[in-house]
Amino acid sequence: MWSGIGLGTVVILVVAAIVAVYLYFGTLAHHVKVKGLQSGNNNILLVGSTDRCSLKHQNSAYGYCDAGVNGVNSDIVMVAHLGGNGKVSLLSIPRDLFVPNSRVGNNANKIDAALYNGPSQLAAAIEEDFGIPINHFVELNFDTFANVVDAVGGINMYFPRRVFDAYSSLNIERPGCYHLDGIHALQVVRARHLQIQYSAVDGTNPRLWPNEPLSDLARIRRTHEFMRVVAAKLASQGIGNLAADISLATTVLPDLTVDNGFSEGEMLTLAKNYHSTNISKVPQLTFPIVVNQTGSYTYQGVPGYGDVEFPVQPGGWQTVDQIFGVQTDQSPWTGKPLPLPDAFHVSVENATGTANQAATVAEALDHKGFVVNQTGDRTPVGTPEETFVWYGGGPPPASGNWKSASLQAALRVMTVLQGPVTLGYDPAMVTHGDMVTVQTGSDLTIATRNWTAPPTTTTTSSTIATTTVKGTTTTTVATPTTVYDPPGVSSDNNLSAPSFTAQPLEPWDPRTCPSGMPVWVDRSKQ
Repeated sequence: MWSGIGLGTVVILVVAAIVAVYLYFGTLAHHVKVKGLQSGNNNILLVGSTDRCSLKHQNSAYGYCDAGVNGVNSDIVMVAHLGGNGKVSLLSIPRDLFVPNSRVGNNANKIDAALYNGPSQLAAAIEEDFGIPINHFVELNFDTFANVVDAVGGINMYFPRRVFDAYSSLNIERPGCYHLDGIHALQVVRARHLQIQYSAVDGTNPRLWPNEPLSDLARIRRTHEFMRVVAAKLASQGIGNLAADISLATTVLPDLTVDNGFSEGEMLTLAKNYHSTNISKVPQLTFPIVVNQTGSYTYQGVPGYGDVEFPVQPGGWQTVDQIFGVQTDQSPWTGKPLPLPDAFHVSVENATGTANQAATVAEALDHKGFVVNQTGDRTPVGTPEETFVWYGGGPPPASGNWKSASLQAALRVMTVLQGPVTLGYDPAMVTHGDMVTVQTGSDLTIATRNWTAPPTTTTTSSTIATTTVKGTTTTTVATPTTVYDPPGVSSDNNLSAPSFTAQPLEPWDPRTCPSGMPVWVDRSKQ
């Protein structure tokens, strides 16, 4: 009996010690105040920051703060949705998406610029312009990425072709499998100006090799594969092993920034519930976009926005619905049915200069059952013009739940619009007397069919032969999942075709090393 009590006491002490250690992990992270977050812990905004000035140690590989490399942007923007039964989905949002509520200088801008105004603004932009509730904020900097890789002893990645990026310092001088430390792995993740030696015809000078198209989307594609490789390395070392977890946490967490509400208890609960998640089976989707191909974008008469991308519908809201596991007529915010079309008033404002466009769109919305209260005209904002679905109501509270009937109404309107269309919270832009205002763009069309729930993204194995050594490598990659190409987009030469929501690796992309392949160490200049 006494020996039984003694053993039970030991077990309790061990469990208490483990819990205490995991709670201590949470205190290592840097906490900041982030306004407008919703209650719960299902949706975590993951941000990769370019803030060199916040690094504890300056590094020439990143650029020096005191040399003027002091911009604060979010190169990586992801939403991790934590569902029931340990299911996880990841949604990447391209950094060059042009949205209303970045609010840089009280204006629209690329989504990556929102972080310049602080994490609260970036979280608000995701909530207001995408209809995605955010519960927690996690920001990683260059050091965090590098330290994760170094903490697991580095990673191995296979490069099928020679690639070079002058901006990130990535320089793979011959195809093969390379062991990468944290700095060199970061070069892979940061690469968005990649030059590729497709064949011997391209010569040996990497600065003269062809540039990779769609740099923004390409970096997301490689980041997803990088996460799979790192996760596999972590799994091989046994996450959940106390000693390994302590080593990793004490290395990584001091460079991590999280919101004040992300308590140590919540971190522990999430670690318990999702520690066995296999990231190779996690859907990693990318919000679909169309690229503005007119050159540097001008908005409201202000030039200099550079290359921008627009959200494309219906692919955008269908992708969000897929991540959240809701049907077409349900809200990803609440999971409940969206309001019926005749339950609120809509106005249509023509912002294209095209004669009678407001009347044409209003008539089409009327046929869909919406109550169009009034139409009008507004000054065009850009070329080509993006369509905005403005809604008002009370702003998101500093904390708690945002119960916005106007947002739900706007989400309902979004389900019938096609083309470069985005949500926008701004009561001043909503015509008086209405709940939602559609400010039309030049490529807007109204859906002629009722959309169904999007298909589930699947994965497949793709065998890719090496070019310099014997053997092949098999990598699990996403099957390319296309989105509907609206008539207004397909007929506009100023816009690209909609991007994939699940991007397959390209033949030159780094990936998991095949078994048995010799591993070289990347000793290129940092």
